[in-house]
This record gives sequence, structure tokens and C-alpha cells, in this order.
Amino acid sequence: MAFATTVRVRYADTDAMGVVYHANYLVWFEVGRNELMRSWEMPYVQFEEKGILVPVVEANIHWRFPARYDDLLRVEACLAELSPAKLKFAYRIVRDSDGKLLCDGFTLHGFMSREVRPMALPKAAPDLYEALMKKIEPRG
Repeated sequence: MAFATTVRVRYADTDAMGVVYHANYLVWFEVGRNELMRSWEMPYVQFEEKGILVPVVEANIHWRFPARYDDLLRVEACLAELSPAKLKFAYRIVRDSDGKLLCDGFTLHGFMSREVRPMALPKAAPDLYEALMKKIEPRG
């Protein structure tokens, strides 16, 4: 089951047309991802303390319907894929008032050293890799 957190659309999140500016959905994906990791007691800081960076290397969003000022949104996030070199999170953003799916998408992340070199998570932090393996939720 995907982890869900909520965000409320601020006036500053909207554009001149009164709808949420497209880039804000990526910010909310990040909110969902961070809260998911915290719920697992594996915040990003735990990776960074081991010298592991987890940058976004690809992002995809399929916008379906616009969010507007003051909408309460449910951001659903799950770990969809994991390999030694990367992980993929899947997301859905749903308007809380009517359950309407507003967008869905994913972010792909690589594991890198502080020197910005690719690394294999099982070698760098086998404990984190094993813990993540238990959290995969493939989504369609």
C-alpha cells in the first residue's frame, strides 16, 4: 500500500490562470518521497551519513486535471523498483475532496558517492539495500 501525505495548495503555487504551476507537482513528489522514507525510519540523512547521495536522474509526470488554490491534495508515494544502482518511486496526486486523480508519475534516482561517481548500494550499505528490498511495491 502506498504511503500518503497531504499538502494544501497555496495561492503562491498557482499561475495566472488560477491553476497550480506545473513544476510544483515535482515539489510535492519530493514531499511524498521524503515522508515515505521517514515512515520507514530511513530518512535521506541516513544515506548521506554513509556518504551516499541519491539524486533524481529522471522524472516523469502525467497531468490529468488541474489543482487549484486551497485544494487539499493527497500525495501517494511508493518504492516501485530497486536495483543495486538505482531506485524508482511512483506517485499519484489525488484531490482529497472528490478523490479525482490529478496526476501520476515517477522519479528515478541513482546511488552516487560524494565524488559524484555511481555506486552499488549493496556494497556501500548492505543494511539499507536489504531494508529497501522489503519495501518494493510494483505499480502499473
